[in-house]
Amino acid sequence: MASVYDLKPRFVALLRPLAAKLAGLGVTANAVTLAAMIGSIAVGILLAWWPTCLELWLVLPVFLFLRMAANAIDGILAREHGMKSRLGAILNEVGDVVSDTALTLPVLLLPGVTGFWVIMAIVIAIIGELVGVLGQVVGSTRRYDGPMGKSDRALALGLLGLMLGAGFGLGSWIDWEMIIVAGLGLVTIFNRARKALAETPK
Repeated sequence: MASVYDLKPRFVALLRPLAAKLAGLGVTANAVTLAAMIGSIAVGILLAWWPTCLELWLVLPVFLFLRMAANAIDGILAREHGMKSRLGAILNEVGDVVSDTALTLPVLLLPGVTGFWVIMAIVIAIIGELVGVLGQVVGSTRRYDGPMGKSDRALALGLLGLMLGAGFGLGSWIDWEMIIVAGLGLVTIFNRARKALAETPK
């Protein structure tokens, strides 16, 4: 199924010159990964501290775009500038899960939101990333199949922040967005598991 992840090659091409400049300045892939994770935690704390200041949620789509750029840059640095490492692989996977969780948890604090669906969206997202990594364990590749991968969740969460900040206000639409994210997350888990097994030599 189609995913925002399919657009990554074009995004990476645009960021390649910036990554080269950062490499020249001595910036490492792991430093970029850690910066993105720490930034996500900071933004999550900010939104959790003032969840009812809806204009503040406009920070979310802006930061998510920057985080996506950081994720692409750390990959370029690792692959094309000789910075690939086992520590980097761990930081990349853990950082994504920590960042997603930190940025989604503040939605729980919005008045009228059903916490169950927010928690389900987070848990299913974590399981989806776990299944993606398990592809390597069973002899396949790391699976990034959609329709609700990391980039798709960022798009959905950024849209939520944009709508809140733009004055759409609170309402049941937030629950429905979380339900859709969770539902498509389950499809993602199935797709990743199925394709990992199909790719694995018998």
